[in-house]
Amino acid sequence: MTTETEIETATETATETGTTTVHLAVYDTLADWETGHATAWLARAGYTVRTVGPVAGEPVTTLAGIRIVPDLALADLRPEDSALLILPGAEKYDEGDELAPFTAKARAFLAAGVPVAAICGATAGLAKEGLLDDRPHTSAVSFYLAATGYKGGDHYVDADAVRDGDLITAGPTEPVAFAREIFARLGAYEGKRDAWFRLFHDSDPAAFEELNA
Repeated sequence: MTTETEIETATETATETGTTTVHLAVYDTLADWETGHATAWLARAGYTVRTVGPVAGEPVTTLAGIRIVPDLALADLRPEDSALLILPGAEKYDEGDELAPFTAKARAFLAAGVPVAAICGATAGLAKEGLLDDRPHTSAVSFYLAATGYKGGDHYVDADAVRDGDLITAGPTEPVAFAREIFARLGAYEGKRDAWFRLFHDSDPAAFEELNA
């Protein structure tokens, strides 16, 4: 159940862009497991999650074979209408430049001061876009990004997830750490993020009572 405090937190965060809408990019071969913690718990905190695809209304298919019909076309997405853009990983990031428009949109979001969160293959997309050349970041492993030919190797951090201002990055095995950094950037679950992380990352039973107190 969403509490009044959580809704107030979302409302306060929305003052940055005037919205509590979070946009989740969706495309073929999307890695299903990488963003579920973030989107589900943001929704519980009072955010509205909308999907953004190459074409509005044209289904995309995830790695699991699940069909998703995007709410919005990427071309129609504006930073000022969003509190956050989430880019999940996808095999297509490693297959060519088909998803380059999504990382170009990430550039526009960052330029406008609206946060972007990228995980797994999406970090390679950001690397190709040049968005990781001069800021701390992480991914699956350093040599995965090095293969893109990007110039940011010296800024690679061997960590579960990295938050550098408006940019959040994580590897494919860290959806919980990824979500925690998203919550921190948006100011969600203040005072309870540690308990949330211990519950879902460490299976700490004591954290359940703390989270729901």
